[in-house]
Amino acid sequence: MAFTSDNIHVFLAVLDRGSFSAAARSLGRVPSAVSMCIAQLEAELNLPLFERRGREPVPLPAALALEPQARLLATQLQQLNTHALALEQGLESRLTLAIAPELLSAPWTVPLAALTGEFPQLNVEVLTAPQADALAMLHSGRAQLAIVFERPSIDGREGFQEVGEDTLLAVIAPGHPVMQAARAGLADGAPVLLREHHLTNTRQIVVASRDWSVTDGRLAYARDIWRTDNHWAALSMISAAMGWGWLPRQLVQPSVQAGTLAAMEFDNLSNGVTLYVDVVWSKEHPQGLAARRYVQLARQLMAGSP
Repeated sequence: MAFTSDNIHVFLAVLDRGSFSAAARSLGRVPSAVSMCIAQLEAELNLPLFERRGREPVPLPAALALEPQARLLATQLQQLNTHALALEQGLESRLTLAIAPELLSAPWTVPLAALTGEFPQLNVEVLTAPQADALAMLHSGRAQLAIVFERPSIDGREGFQEVGEDTLLAVIAPGHPVMQAARAGLADGAPVLLREHHLTNTRQIVVASRDWSVTDGRLAYARDIWRTDNHWAALSMISAAMGWGWLPRQLVQPSVQAGTLAAMEFDNLSNGVTLYVDVVWSKEHPQGLAARRYVQLARQLMAGSP
């Protein structure tokens, strides 16, 4: 085989530097070694690559024709070596993120884009699941990281890093009977003010896992609860006046602005529950290089540092 990883680098160095001596300096070699390497390559190819009439070698059409593929191969070899080194240093063969669907609008892709820029050969998988299911995937080893809301209590099996916050809004369809009843007798344009009993006595749509328990007081307010494991399904049901629900501000803001949803206004309390967002990993499974780097990048993003 004429081309090798070594003579490809020499060949490209001569093209880039314009002379054997300059190429030799860039490669840390003597000019005679570079000249000999090119001569051997030409002999094996039985094809002249450079004209040597003047002081500097001039690339011939054959060299210019081979240049694009040589550069591609050099790049692939560099990526291969970088990936092999990263694997030796603990890079995962695949990084799986499990994300609570309510947080899909959060900036989780920013650190991921930076991570894949550092490790371009990294295989990435992104799964969405209700929070309890995402954490279950984490503990089973199905996922290396979970992006979820803060938990009511600390689980000793988990490590976590706070990476942001999100506000949940209580929303309801403007045409829901509760809104119509509260609007009766009000002057046109007057705000519809509700009270806490409207939350407890009106059906609530909750996004939760299949084994979710109504004992989580941060989620359950109403006596009558419908449950779904998909936030888009919850949004559709709430928009169709089937109940009210807590949904992330970023998710519902377009619907509120369009008038298809209403942020519930209360006479005796404010609307909005701010929950912190964590990236979580299992202490029972070794944390790979990509997972550690993702956490670091997410922390830097929250802190506003480069």
